[in-house]
Amino acid sequence: MGEFWEQAFKDKLEMWGLEPAKSTVLVKDYFIEQGVTNILLPGIGYGRNAKPFIDNGISVTGIEISHTAIELAKKHFGNDLKIYQGSVTEMPFDKKMYEGIFCYGLIYLFDKGERQKLIQDCYNQLTENGFMVFTAITKQAVTYGQGTNIGKDRFEMFGGVKIFFYDNETIEEEFGKAGLFEISEVNENYPFHIIKCRKDKTLD
Repeated sequence: MGEFWEQAFKDKLEMWGLEPAKSTVLVKDYFIEQGVTNILLPGIGYGRNAKPFIDNGISVTGIEISHTAIELAKKHFGNDLKIYQGSVTEMPFDKKMYEGIFCYGLIYLFDKGERQKLIQDCYNQLTENGFMVFTAITKQAVTYGQGTNIGKDRFEMFGGVKIFFYDNETIEEEFGKAGLFEISEVNENYPFHIIKCRKDKTLD
């Protein structure tokens, strides 16, 4: 699997360059509107989704498991970007509290327990009234139902990648106690939910 992801990052760099995802631009605008000055990006990849924040004066810290992706990010951003090497399942990597957390296209790759831990870990590192935003693939994606079914709305495909497909019900179930206040949709290469939460109440 490690080799799969290392090659995937190289392929993505060739495909997208440093062009950010549509949802990233929307979240950047929202964070600026809310006065967010520092953010954490779990699963930062090679940094294409960090660029809009950095370009607007927002301090960015990332977490990334792929050495290849980190080297690419360092090449493009140098000291403008701090990245912890490791899996987001091992969070937290520091004791810092962040005003914003943006987790793009990652949470749906984990099983339920790992998803719950990621949500909890991100929530725990938010400042009071801080925001966290996740994007998650929807059940309207053409790949929903393909591959091998390994659980409710979870399928294994693409040579071993396990994907959980969200709908509003499962979003409410998993994010409802984490300050969930808005669900919207955006069409990237796949249809994604944009899930917004605010730290304004205790996560049980």
